[in-house]
Amino acid sequence: MLRLGCDYNYEQWSPDVWREDMGLMREAGVSLVAVNVFGWSQIEPRAGEYDFAALDEIVGLLHAAGIKLNLGTGTASAPPWLTRRHPAVLPVTADGTTRFPGGRQAWCPSSPVFREHALRLVEQVARRYGNNPALDLWHVSNELGCHNALCYCDASAQAFQRWLERRYGTVEALNKAWGTAFWSQRYASFDEVQPPRAALSVRNPAQLVDFQRFSSDELLDYYRAEAEVIRRHSTNPITTNFMVTAHIRNQNYWSWAADMDVIANDHYLDHRLADPVAELSFAADLTRGLAGGRPWILMETATGAVNWQPYNLAKEPGQLLRNALTHVARGADAICFFQWRASAQGAEKFHSAIVPHAGTDTAVWREVLELSETLEKLSEVGGTKVEADTALIFSWESWWATDTEARPSQDLRYLDQVHAAYQALRELGVTVDIVAPGRDLNRYRTVVVPCLHMVSDQEAAVVTDFVEAGGHAVITFYSGIVDPDDRVRLGGYPGAFRELLGVVSEEFAPLLPGTSVPLADGSHAGLWAERLRLTTARTALAYADGRPAVTRNTFGAGEAWYISTALGTPTLRDVLASAMNAHNAQAAADTAQPRAQFAHSGAQLAHDGAQLAHDGAQLAHLGAQVTHGGFGGVRSRAEVVHPDAEVVRRGPFVFVVNHGSKDIEHPITGHELVTGQPVTGSVTVPGGAVRVVREEA
Repeated sequence: MLRLGCDYNYEQWSPDVWREDMGLMREAGVSLVAVNVFGWSQIEPRAGEYDFAALDEIVGLLHAAGIKLNLGTGTASAPPWLTRRHPAVLPVTADGTTRFPGGRQAWCPSSPVFREHALRLVEQVARRYGNNPALDLWHVSNELGCHNALCYCDASAQAFQRWLERRYGTVEALNKAWGTAFWSQRYASFDEVQPPRAALSVRNPAQLVDFQRFSSDELLDYYRAEAEVIRRHSTNPITTNFMVTAHIRNQNYWSWAADMDVIANDHYLDHRLADPVAELSFAADLTRGLAGGRPWILMETATGAVNWQPYNLAKEPGQLLRNALTHVARGADAICFFQWRASAQGAEKFHSAIVPHAGTDTAVWREVLELSETLEKLSEVGGTKVEADTALIFSWESWWATDTEARPSQDLRYLDQVHAAYQALRELGVTVDIVAPGRDLNRYRTVVVPCLHMVSDQEAAVVTDFVEAGGHAVITFYSGIVDPDDRVRLGGYPGAFRELLGVVSEEFAPLLPGTSVPLADGSHAGLWAERLRLTTARTALAYADGRPAVTRNTFGAGEAWYISTALGTPTLRDVLASAMNAHNAQAAADTAQPRAQFAHSGAQLAHDGAQLAHDGAQLAHLGAQVTHGGFGGVRSRAEVVHPDAEVVRRGPFVFVVNHGSKDIEHPITGHELVTGQPVTGSVTVPGGAVRVVREEA
């Protein structure tokens, strides 16, 4: 079953609107509604005084309408009486400035006073509704750490000191881990350590990474505290909404995922990015990775424009359906919108909603009805899993360590490199699992490792063992450079992967903005270059001056490729396809503008940097499909690639999402669920539409 849901901020509306909304929700097919997300000041208007009358009525109305509750604990933002009585709960920024009420999340995650009052509220809510028949899911707080993830107040300083003592045991171990011999930073005791507040110069990078770790752990500990209270009164599943998105980086969700009974994510198109739709697909795949491949919930998304970007763009006709079904294709079993009814007041009054300011005689309302009908037609997709034979390793800790104050190039950003690798794979028609460093890789054929700057010995060994056993790995520049203490691995870059890759990089050679370096195949690369010395590797693609730019190294039964520069998407796509085809991994040709044809026999790239070899059979063309045998128990299939379209396989169902304006034909036989029509040979997907085919073997 697939579900349609929403946030309902009933506090903003009168009881007559509540009753109207119940009928509209039934009409729209809404089956899951989040309430009491920001309810604290409504249900506890004064300290210790509780008023549940309105929430009781809403819960009753939803139950009578057959709609299940995603019940918030109400603790996302503190009420005014709490911050007035206890101003020390307010968060403090790195420059020592207090952030005051008036927005949201104006509280310090380490504040014992805030936690005391918040857990008292959770106790009241959980006791009252823990066995309510309408209850389906508990929603702890909301978007934990969206605004207040990093607090530098005195309470945070004390909590940081305790965290460091638990992590290192002795101050001597801390000094070694942080390299405090540099700049006379040696500590004599843990109580001398402060959060990395604003300084006159570059701050200690190891301290910055540890503060990120501490801050993520502190918010997770807060989540656990609320969940512990809930579990005393209820057996319903508990979660909170993650923010797997391009502009939120402060929570290491790999360490959070095991505490969630179900994984939920909030995602909004970010028009500050070059390709917001590609980032949507990446975020959906990463959320599925956090869910361990199991189905997950899209807790929040928008029917149209958001309110918090510099330019808040409306969605084009049909985009609402395409975006939602892209999430479904990549593992979501529920699509929920923020919010049900567009606010008339407040900071988010221009955020889109299911019921816009103009009401239900609107295109948005009609598109929501269309989505609801489509989700019902796709009900059998629910519970199925996406399977992939290619993995991409993603690390929040590498994100923190890469995007630090002192790095070889300020233009080098971790997420940019991850997105570049993902985009090239997406254009090849490759569905990937996004996995944590150190995860077992045995079920995959190919592993892509973009910019994994910080990596432990154990995490690096997993990649090495994978290749030695016959897998193929593609590793990009600035990977393997430092250990978890942010200590450079000596002996030459890429450090932890040097032996696996068969190269030694003697020096980084970052490029100035607007400049590029020519490659031997006539293309250009930007941002970064390295001065490589080959040990056991061979050149796959050279710089124009003959130095190696891309290398490949046979290691055990497998092969490891190294990319030492920021290739353009077409070249990166070519290299990835060649690396995967050498292992017969899942891939498909770019049929719009093919740059090269790749040998299925795995013939290596020409040493002189010429175009990739094409002495083998060409990859799948439009209208053809390649099926590969199992590897590690996974049966994979290369999907035909169409320009402006995504093809994703979820169980026996093939989703074809046409982002373009022209009709496409996709070769497949089965039953198409959106139109309800049988398909023989191929399915037509109109421009801007989505088709989902239950494939026949």
